[in-house]
Amino acid sequence: MKRRKFLRNSTTAAAGIVSAPLLASFKDETAKKVSSKAGIIPIAICTWDFGNATAKAWEVLEKGGNALDAVHQGVMVEENDLNNSTVGNGGRPDRDGNVTLDACIMDKDGNCGAVLAMQNIANPISVARKVMEETPHVMLAGKGAEQFAYEQGFEKTDLLTEESKQAWEEWKKTSQYKPIINIENHDTIGMLAIDADGDIAGACTTSGMAYKMAGRVGDSPIIGAGLFVDNEVGGATATGVGEEVVRTVGSFLIVELMRQGKSPQEACEEGVKRIIAKNKDKQDFQIGFIAINKKGETGGYCIHPGFTYRTYTKEGHVNNPSNSYLKS
Repeated sequence: MKRRKFLRNSTTAAAGIVSAPLLASFKDETAKKVSSKAGIIPIAICTWDFGNATAKAWEVLEKGGNALDAVHQGVMVEENDLNNSTVGNGGRPDRDGNVTLDACIMDKDGNCGAVLAMQNIANPISVARKVMEETPHVMLAGKGAEQFAYEQGFEKTDLLTEESKQAWEEWKKTSQYKPIINIENHDTIGMLAIDADGDIAGACTTSGMAYKMAGRVGDSPIIGAGLFVDNEVGGATATGVGEEVVRTVGSFLIVELMRQGKSPQEACEEGVKRIIAKNKDKQDFQIGFIAINKKGETGGYCIHPGFTYRTYTKEGHVNNPSNSYLKS
């Protein structure tokens, strides 16, 4: 009995000696993690002055929600706003009178989903997330995307509101298609967010150019063009004439420039300059980029004056006028 007691006491003492430095090490490591998280400032940022969208995203982040849910719920605000004729329900139709919607979403792990030229579904961003989470694919288009949405429980909705229909009827009198800087090009909400864990996600949704050719798809649902996220570096998203963003794979380019050491602002500026270089004799269109890096630093840049972007942090909710390549 005495021997057992001696061994038990010895073992306990030894455990105490061994565990002391281990415990100290554990405390130090925990402190480092807490300290690093304490330096993270959650943020939501989106193209244009969509303050209701960033407010919703911030509501998610402030409650401890993740970045993916924040951008998803944020852009849905604009999809559901019938007064927004450039996104979601109530969007302007193509030249045949059909409202077709595009959207994509990307999470911290590089998973992504997109729908292209989808009709009759009010929330394409939600369908894009279902594509990401429920299928082995990245993109579904047209009738296939619509059918998938029904299979996932989405309801059929007439997206052409009376206001958009009247505007389309008026357009048909001349049938002239010429994008107007900062008006018809104001066709997209792209959103990026960082949550309290420092993870980044992004979403992008649009009804595309008003009165476009049937079947036209721009950059918004194209991963790497309208949106790109790399959780080690940052994220970027675009608005404007999507064809030009696709030609430079704009959002991917900006993230890679940040990987090489450029700030979000510097990367956005270089992204616009690459587009300008491909259009030396053509400057009658608008492109706007926004970006965010892992530190929570942001940037925005465009071709023509007039583009703005919203940011929401614990420091406040701000609509930021973007610097531009061309001056007014």
